[in-house]
Amino acid sequence: MAEALDPILPDRIDDLAHRVLSAACTQGVTLATAESCTGGLLASLLTDIPGCSHAFERGFVVYTDAAKSELLGVPAEMLRDVGAVSEPAARAMAEGSLERSTAEVALSITGWAEAGPRPDQPAGLVHFACARRNRSTRHREERFGDIGRARLRLACLETALTMMLAQLEG
Repeated sequence: MAEALDPILPDRIDDLAHRVLSAACTQGVTLATAESCTGGLLASLLTDIPGCSHAFERGFVVYTDAAKSELLGVPAEMLRDVGAVSEPAARAMAEGSLERSTAEVALSITGWAEAGPRPDQPAGLVHFACARRNRSTRHREERFGDIGRARLRLACLETALTMMLAQLEG
């Protein structure tokens, strides 16, 4: 069980985290994350499981547009034109994580816990991207609804880990 997150982490998410880290360790692959709405929760989980946290290389917490541009190289024009909560931004975040790390697999999460500034940005809209070196980046959009920040973050963990596992197994 993940130690620090033990009281709040559902068993299915803990199991997924173990499976992701086990697959990464077996393959000798390291992982990176680029997180916005989850605020580093995925990175925390991947470093909280004893015996296999060495598979985690680094995490980027990029809550602002400036951070996404400065740390991950996401073009400011993209963020201005299509927004930070979008497929292009999620893809650029994941790919930027690979470019700025030695990780083999990177997962990005960008979304709205509360409704965004435009009508097409409802609460619970989250974009994920999972990039692996020399493979195509996978994207997923989820509309979790207005379920609150805590439940949204847990839902994001489950989706992110499922995507990472698919990228490691496929």
